[in-house]
Amino acid sequence: MGRLFPVILLVAVIVYALIDCVRTPGDRMPAGIPKFLWLVLIVVFPGLGALAWIVISRIALAEASRQAGTRPQPGLWSAEPTRRTPWRSGPVAPDDDPEFLARLEAEQRRAERERRARGRAEGPPEGTKNDDAPDESPGGSAEGSSSDDGDVTPGTPRHP
Repeated sequence: MGRLFPVILLVAVIVYALIDCVRTPGDRMPAGIPKFLWLVLIVVFPGLGALAWIVISRIALAEASRQAGTRPQPGLWSAEPTRRTPWRSGPVAPDDDPEFLARLEAEQRRAERERRARGRAEGPPEGTKNDDAPDESPGGSAEGSSSDDGDVTPGTPRHP
């Protein structure tokens, strides 16, 4: 098993270098060497060609990013991990959707404003007490008032 590990590692590096070279656009080939020649170098000189491709292509990518004034895109050889959005497999629950919650809150505020505006336009609804006027009972005295000693319970007529 110890002898097989270096061979598996070499094959993996060669396969990676070949795939990476094929996927790289022709105008971004490092060191001014055409893509066809890089592929030949990787196949003819397997270990050395693959390592040369990996090192030189990463250096060229970093240089191009530095000259353009941008940061290199995160990838396999970068220090920063890629930030991917989590994949969702279906609809989002309403309480997890910030847009839905904001829309719901706006509708509630609008309904409350309309209800207040309607209440001001119509006046106090029938059957509600007006706090400014004393509530008189049929006997002519105000109910719910407390006497000077405070012993009267609400609803009991007050005596002078």
